Amino acid sequence: MYNYILKKVFYSILVIYGVITIVFFLFHVLPGDPARMMLDKREDSKQLELIKAKYGFDKPLHLQYFYYLNDVSILSFHNTKDVNSFAFLDYKKYNAKILFNYKDFSLVFKTPYLRTSFVKSNLKVSSIIKSTFPNTFLLALLAIIFALVFGLVFGVVSALNKNNIIDRIVLYLSVMGMALPSFFSAILIAWIFGYILHSYTGLSMTGSLYEIDDYGIGRSLNLKNIILPAITLGIRPLSVVIQLCRNSLLDVLSMDYIRTAKAKGLSRFLIVFKHALRNSLNPVITAVSGWFASLLAGAVFVEYIFAWNGLGKEIVDALNNMDLPVVMGSVVFISLIFVIINILVDLIYAWVDPRVRIE
Repeated sequence: MYNYILKKVFYSILVIYGVITIVFFLFHVLPGDPARMMLDKREDSKQLELIKAKYGFDKPLHLQYFYYLNDVSILSFHNTKDVNSFAFLDYKKYNAKILFNYKDFSLVFKTPYLRTSFVKSNLKVSSIIKSTFPNTFLLALLAIIFALVFGLVFGVVSALNKNNIIDRIVLYLSVMGMALPSFFSAILIAWIFGYILHSYTGLSMTGSLYEIDDYGIGRSLNLKNIILPAITLGIRPLSVVIQLCRNSLLDVLSMDYIRTAKAKGLSRFLIVFKHALRNSLNPVITAVSGWFASLLAGAVFVEYIFAWNGLGKEIVDALNNMDLPVVMGSVVFISLIFVIINILVDLIYAWVDPRVRIE
């Protein structure tokens, strides 16, 4: 098992490296000068040169790439003498620990440095992610719980009523849910339940987890604002879970050991929920894990439409302002989440189904 985990970690590092490489070159071929974006209307030639020297924008692209790898890596080399160097590191600021020194360079162990925002007064990208990601995680978690709970219920009901009117209605609704784009369903649900039926639901069309008062001083927790975006975000994974649960359960119910259980006189409830359902969960776990990771990245439209202050909305705002470090750092962070979830899912497989061996 330990060899398996080490192998997965090694492959995961390669995946993250590939993502970082693609993201860097993709965004650095875009038109526009990052130094000018940072200075905005305060631009002058001297300041422009200083900014380019500080962030390495005056260096060739391949050197900028190696500098970026150096920043995002937990192990990196840094010039400890030249304070004007792009690679200069403030050890206390970035919680770095020197492993060894060689002449003017040090190998350090540090937290990954995702650069600073171009437009938010040089606010660190890691701080932006830290402040917005919990909202996105909570939204995605509630959406996937909603999809899993109702998906399993409707999937089991559909399987037990194969080919009758109930089964057809459930399948028809699940297909509709899959075909409905998130941005359209978000607008539709916000309009119906947040505007037309507002007097009955008490829900708003927009709003985040915390709301600032009219004086801009205090803020209050408002959990009801998460209801509509969570349901909206959970519609598509709900449809997938329903169909996977139904089809997998039907396959398991046709196996020999289920017929043996029926012959022994076990009740239908015990056969379905104790023997069949657990063995039919592998494809559901795969779908749920993949969708959960996707929801963390794909909540962009839903968060923006419902004005939910999460990482997705932050990415949209950063794209509108050409704030490249925020976009790049967010993409790398989400990729890391994908990799971690993938490893956890493989471990869950072995727990749910003893037939699965991790080697």
